[in-house]
Amino acid sequence: MNLIMNIKTNPLNYCVNTYLRNQIIYMKYDRISKDLYIRNRKKFVEQMEDGALAIFNSNDIFPISADSTMPFQQHRDILALSGVDQEESILVLFPDSFNEKHREILFVRETNEHIAVWEGEKLTKENAFKTSGIKTVYWLSDFNSILKQIMAEAKKVYINTNEHTRANTEVETREDRFIKKLQIDYPAHQYMKSAPIMHRIRSIKGNEEIELMQKACKITESGFRRLLKFIKPGVMEYEIEAELMHEFLRNRSRGFAYTPIVASGKNACVLHYIENNQKCKDGDVILLDVGAEYANYASDLTRCVPVNGRFTKRQKEIYNAVLHVKNEAEKLLVPGTMLAEYHVEVGRLMESQLLNLNLISKTDIKNQNPDWPAYKKYFMHGTSHFIGLDTHDVGLWTEPIKAGMVFTCEPGIYIPEEGLGIRLEDDLVVQKSGAPFNLMKDIPLEADAIETIMNED
Repeated sequence: MNLIMNIKTNPLNYCVNTYLRNQIIYMKYDRISKDLYIRNRKKFVEQMEDGALAIFNSNDIFPISADSTMPFQQHRDILALSGVDQEESILVLFPDSFNEKHREILFVRETNEHIAVWEGEKLTKENAFKTSGIKTVYWLSDFNSILKQIMAEAKKVYINTNEHTRANTEVETREDRFIKKLQIDYPAHQYMKSAPIMHRIRSIKGNEEIELMQKACKITESGFRRLLKFIKPGVMEYEIEAELMHEFLRNRSRGFAYTPIVASGKNACVLHYIENNQKCKDGDVILLDVGAEYANYASDLTRCVPVNGRFTKRQKEIYNAVLHVKNEAEKLLVPGTMLAEYHVEVGRLMESQLLNLNLISKTDIKNQNPDWPAYKKYFMHGTSHFIGLDTHDVGLWTEPIKAGMVFTCEPGIYIPEEGLGIRLEDDLVVQKSGAPFNLMKDIPLEADAIETIMNED
């Protein structure tokens, strides 16, 4: 509000504040080696058909109302291929172009001192090259004229549609608008999907990406350890969220990788509880599904913490059952496994634990609907998803797991009648052989370890 009011009363102060705000949004993380993006583009080009070009657009800055906007978030595909983390940018890949300069082209918004003062520093052509490794950088104003030249050569065009199976496509994006216009202006070209190639490329992480995800996980660890000293009866769920945000920001994260879940007591039985507005009561357990981002890479952690620092016997019984399923499920995340088969096997593991807990019976199993097994009454969601530049990252669910893929593992048991929900989750890198590497291995997980830290002086 003060920034808005200061536009007229103190324009210089508004300019400085706006500049600083943009530095916070864009300049927190260290520049990532352009070698990552050079390799990613090489992988994409190797899978392109002859005579084809591919076009990738940045995201819009999404409006809220009046002159308010959401903080900018870059489209993950152009980010994965160029490292360019600003709006109004376009990447074109045309490996068969007659003009060697036009085999890789990056278009960025023209910058100058006036823009730097009012909106924050944008990429210069030199810095765009340093970021992406792309030698040919034009201002965005040159795009239409260059596009005409290269479309005259190209026979096919890869367009970048959002084909994530859980995507909500109600809002038209900059990419959507561009594709509509492109197909009207150039109706004689053959159009193909870039999504299958990008899903394959992005699902296998390089060493630099693993290091960035590890950084995000270490920031999450710092936040969680802080909470173990903070949580006590009477604190509000939103106070816990605030403690995490403080710790994330002070460690050069932009904040949460996804909307945080801080669910105490019965709230933990609501899978996507995000209100975070209730008081944490003595005797309850808090389910924390939270994770920091770093350099646009996500972490995804779930831990359950007793509000008073001690689990009851029953709470620990449920906790250890979930932990057993998680430990056994992790062993299945190996090359060659099909994710559909993996989830069936995890269901069997959970079924056994629910039998031991007397939450389901053998009769329940005998009479169960194969499409909704008996264990689903208390464990109704999947166990693992891809994670990377998106929390629910892209990947090909119809192909076997490969080394370098990163998955969550997050079984849970939810008992509404007891006001208790337990879920445990870590982020795991699939290895060429053996068990996956746990990026969250240093974050307290055992019930006894959590109690010990909470009760230390």
